[in-house]
Amino acid sequence: MNVELPRKKLDLASAIAEGDIRVLLMVLVHMTGDERWLEPPYKPKRDVRLIPDPQAGVPPEIQAEIRAAVLKLFENGAPQPVMTDPGNKLMLRMMCATLGGENVAPEYAPLMREEMGFVPREARWSKPPESEKLAGQHVLIVGAGVCAIALGVALGRLGIPYTIVEKNAELGGTWYVNRYPGCGVDTPNHSYSFSFGARNPWTRYFAKRQELLDYLKKVALEYDIRKHLRLNTELTSSRWDENKRRWISILKTAGGEEIFESTTLVSAIGQLNDPSPAHFKGEETFEGETLHSALWSDDIEFDGKHVAVIGTGATAMQLVPAIADRVASVTVYQRTAQWARPVEGLNDPISDGAQWLLAHLPFYVQWYRFNMFWRYGDGLLPFLRKDPDWPHPDRAVNKGNDRHREELTNFIHSELKDRPDLIEKCVPTYPPYGKRILLDNGWFSTLTRPNVELVTDGIDRFVPDGIVTSDGKLRPADIIVISTGFKVTEMAARLNISGRGGKNLKVAWANDNPTAYLGLTVPDFPNFFVMLGPNSGPAHGGSVIFQSECQSRYISSCLVAMIEQGVAAIDVDPAAHDQYIRKVDAEHEQLIWTHPGMTTYYRNGQGRVFSAMPWRFVDYWSMTHDPDFTQYRQTKI
Repeated sequence: MNVELPRKKLDLASAIAEGDIRVLLMVLVHMTGDERWLEPPYKPKRDVRLIPDPQAGVPPEIQAEIRAAVLKLFENGAPQPVMTDPGNKLMLRMMCATLGGENVAPEYAPLMREEMGFVPREARWSKPPESEKLAGQHVLIVGAGVCAIALGVALGRLGIPYTIVEKNAELGGTWYVNRYPGCGVDTPNHSYSFSFGARNPWTRYFAKRQELLDYLKKVALEYDIRKHLRLNTELTSSRWDENKRRWISILKTAGGEEIFESTTLVSAIGQLNDPSPAHFKGEETFEGETLHSALWSDDIEFDGKHVAVIGTGATAMQLVPAIADRVASVTVYQRTAQWARPVEGLNDPISDGAQWLLAHLPFYVQWYRFNMFWRYGDGLLPFLRKDPDWPHPDRAVNKGNDRHREELTNFIHSELKDRPDLIEKCVPTYPPYGKRILLDNGWFSTLTRPNVELVTDGIDRFVPDGIVTSDGKLRPADIIVISTGFKVTEMAARLNISGRGGKNLKVAWANDNPTAYLGLTVPDFPNFFVMLGPNSGPAHGGSVIFQSECQSRYISSCLVAMIEQGVAAIDVDPAAHDQYIRKVDAEHEQLIWTHPGMTTYYRNGQGRVFSAMPWRFVDYWSMTHDPDFTQYRQTKI
């Protein structure tokens, strides 16, 4: 393990002085093998905040002892660890200790050993096949975002040929397409990053769009993804050929159309890929500029303009504070109020000392990542479960959820204490976290600015110079930004895919009701996988990157098993699919997203939750770790 030391010992001491005590303790256990660092007086205090206090509630004299012990590791140059992989028993003990005594379930130990790189995650051959055999396999991946990169890395390690087609001019998916001011991640980027590859020197704890895009480009470069990538190439249709046992796809490029054959087809376009702009009476008469937020272009001139933003979801919550001090006015049109969590450190940069620790102190970045994973992971899910005996189901789903409601309401009141008119508009009536979890990015304080207005009256029509609401009032606008989400129910169905017997995926997913076994496979669509498909979207926290790694392991494991066992095609058994969907629906009936007092894009018109995952992340990791071929219909070679 190579460790690049700072030039001066004083620099090293200064860096260690900025370290998170709970993480430094885990470093000491790895480096010394001494488990006393997991016991009092060193044990951190429990801190449930998303960005916890780095001093961890430990007395100053004990902090000094811990930091001195870390510094001593470097007495004779770069240190070497006594232990890399703690094993499940010690790993569990270490996780509990770093979280201040929180009761961590044992099943998280093998997950986190894998997530932190102590044991390998990738699928492996029992015996590597001949190159000629692999050459007969080919995977076509549609879309070049996070999921495609994760799968490309997994396939590349195995030597399985693949091609990624991307309709846009660059890879990156969401982070290439979305470029509105303020665009960024709302998951800590030490969790919202791949578990593999070179560690990225993030400049802040919650990265902005350009930094995320640059990171994805770096991963693609590190794993030679680009040689498999075809940009400005769109899949217009794909059909399963039962005789050839291959997918026959039509690709549209600048030079025309071409036929592309592959043994496997993967949709890596996710759920939030196709903008769904709301339409309004008189929109054709508006003389200014109208655009969906996902179609923002870098040449939009908004300085000094009157801007209207329709919608108050995650995009608006980032966009409005980012432009408020540059425009003449912002008028925000709200249909439903949103809960937003305050996060201390949301916009803070990562200091030089912390950067050194993350880059060079052995095991520091792994345990820092664990803390972020845990704090934005499964911890929230118990507060989203309906308590049938809870007496106030209109305002919360259980006692803990009601406590969160009180805390979030108090936060809104504190932010808007001088604007009672805004408090009335901004406190939601539905339980906290019933919709997508949002982070306060200065949203509430921005609403108090003199050039910002929050409008809750319905939009009646667009007119040449602005928007008229249902009360007859005209508010001028030069630019109207429609921030009303995406066509979530379509997912891969918009790709025009036909499976066995010519069955079209759009028909299989009729009535806005997409379903897939494990969110990945669909009956009668052999060798077809949907990444971030139905009921696999992380809704209670977490990271789509974690989901993409779970799913890329599952897909690559399926392909390994097929090649080794002489299987030409698999598709999930309809009975296994239907049984899984019944379990998903039964679980969702117990969770907040089926609460009747709200609308959410997680639910379709029939009220079924089709987008959000009901499982803990550890459960989904376990479900997708090793494929069970008894759940599939198999066609032998």
